[in-house]
Amino acid sequence: MTDIHPFIAELASQAGAREHEESEFRRTMATRVAALAEARAFANRRMNLMKSLFATVAQAQTEEIAVAGAIAALSNRLGWRENSDARDEVLVQYAKVAAAAFAATREIDDDEIVTASIGDEPVADIKTELEAFEDWYVEARGKPFWVLFEHYMPETQLVDF
Repeated sequence: MTDIHPFIAELASQAGAREHEESEFRRTMATRVAALAEARAFANRRMNLMKSLFATVAQAQTEEIAVAGAIAALSNRLGWRENSDARDEVLVQYAKVAAAAFAATREIDDDEIVTASIGDEPVADIKTELEAFEDWYVEARGKPFWVLFEHYMPETQLVDF
């Protein structure tokens, strides 16, 4: 008897369908885990960069010094040793974030209200400015700004002379 009984064929079909469902679930689960891992990494990069930015601008006496220090710190952190038009464009946009961070670190008392500005435009609050920077970067480059922090640094061998 080489023919499979219809009942066994139906069970085999059901088993194949469950296997397909499991495979599909594992594929979507892996995709979701990767997306969550990327979101976590970006959130940590955002937090660490903003902590560094606030530490840099809080020490500055003027907005110009704060922005220059923030731009130098970002360039150094990304390993940007040479300028290019694309990098300059990013740094010009990041300067707005730095100015907003500088304003956010200034104390406001009754006699003096600190208002930071880039040119003639007042600076938005830091959260709004960071979101605008991130949105600009995605629109301009087609990928999130935070992928710039994924550059691989190969290990160099220690050579003893």
